[in-house]
Amino acid sequence: MQIRVNGISVNIYGLKTNPAIIFVHGFPYDHNMWENQIKRFKKDYYCVAYDIRGLGKSAVGCGQFTMELFADDLFDIIKKLKIKKPVLVGLSMGGYLALRAAERNQELFAGFVFADTHPRADDNVSKLKRSSAIAEIESKGLKRYAKNFLPLCFLPDSNRKRYYSEALRRATKQNPKGVKGAQLAMLSRTSTEEFLPEIKKPTLVIVGREDKLTPPQVMKEMAAKIPGAEFVVVPNAAHMSPVENPEVFNAALENFLKQVER
Repeated sequence: MQIRVNGISVNIYGLKTNPAIIFVHGFPYDHNMWENQIKRFKKDYYCVAYDIRGLGKSAVGCGQFTMELFADDLFDIIKKLKIKKPVLVGLSMGGYLALRAAERNQELFAGFVFADTHPRADDNVSKLKRSSAIAEIESKGLKRYAKNFLPLCFLPDSNRKRYYSEALRRATKQNPKGVKGAQLAMLSRTSTEEFLPEIKKPTLVIVGREDKLTPPQVMKEMAAKIPGAEFVVVPNAAHMSPVENPEVFNAALENFLKQVER
């Protein structure tokens, strides 16, 4: 079932009486990146996967986004659907959002899964890279940008696989204004690193072994700052671990979910 909450396209799978999971996608993708996870968990869990504002089928509006606005959208979805104690799963940009949501109100959630992400704000070099990406989209188009960026997210041999082709196809069909807006939100986000020791909920930190954007060592250090956090490395995967190796990712997620008290 698909509904809209303040312009956000929200997709719902499974029975509401089951424990809830909210999946938050990465950049520049949409909720479809969680296809393998939804297929695996919708029988036993109430799965909610939505398109972040400006991406997928969600409203673009002015394209002037912040991570705070993204978090507000998440809280609105939880309120509208009356979701009680979901486990929040966020990858990359979705992880930035999940970390900010946890910082603002972790009591809304039963647990957190931070996948291929990190808590730090952009340094000056990263801000300049994002500014250049916005300029590239503006001057040369989204298709060229996506073809240059997506290979950084996947293993080299992924370029020959169906899931890479599908991810590229969907990325190139995004609204350029929404993609640039997402870059603005990431560029301007605050650090959540000092908050990590304050996380009191069960947490899984998971990363692809070949992730070059958020390397395993960076995420291992992040996990070490979260009390009791579990750390898992997914083999045969880069930045898009739930897409490239869904079997291992899903097994780790299933094991984690069994340990979460509702």
